[in-house]
Amino acid sequence: MIAAYSPFYKQRLKTDAKGVEVDRSFIAHYVIAETNATAPGVANVLAATALTAEVQEITTGITQPKVPRVLSVKGNDANVAGNVVIEGTDFAGATITDTIVAAGTGTIVGAKAFATITKITLPPYDTAGTETISIGLADAFGIPYKLPYDTVLKIYNNNTATTVASGSAFSTTILAGNYIKPTAALNGKQIDVYLIV
Repeated sequence: MIAAYSPFYKQRLKTDAKGVEVDRSFIAHYVIAETNATAPGVANVLAATALTAEVQEITTGITQPKVPRVLSVKGNDANVAGNVVIEGTDFAGATITDTIVAAGTGTIVGAKAFATITKITLPPYDTAGTETISIGLADAFGIPYKLPYDTVLKIYNNNTATTVASGSAFSTTILAGNYIKPTAALNGKQIDVYLIV
């Protein structure tokens, strides 16, 4: 098999204007197979877990995402509050942490795409015996590039064109800070992303 081509050598292209050169870019095709395109859900990473009087560290009962995904936190009661700290790894295997502040019964979306989840730390309850928190997969999925901005040309969900929606993010410094929320949510069908790198 031929080795993968690297787009990171900062190659230049000549132009029709003498002495003027431009950056050379490449079009990447990132695919999420239908078996990995899990639909969003509020509890498909960690089922509703009862809060206790003390901070809890959860390391079991966690369902791993099939591809890097942004996570969400949802409480069951208006009194649910506090920091939910999620630890794991990014697309490249580097250790990452995301702190998501629980807010009542709202579904609060994080800001990093996790390839694996190693520990979830839950806050204590406000009122004993009434509060739970669940962790789910949000709409957004991670991409394996650090991008300065949205360079996505096309997204297809089951061969139907969709677009990059609000709630996507891009970063040149944090790999886990690069994720796409498509207008048409993942639904168990293949996703094809064509982007400039």
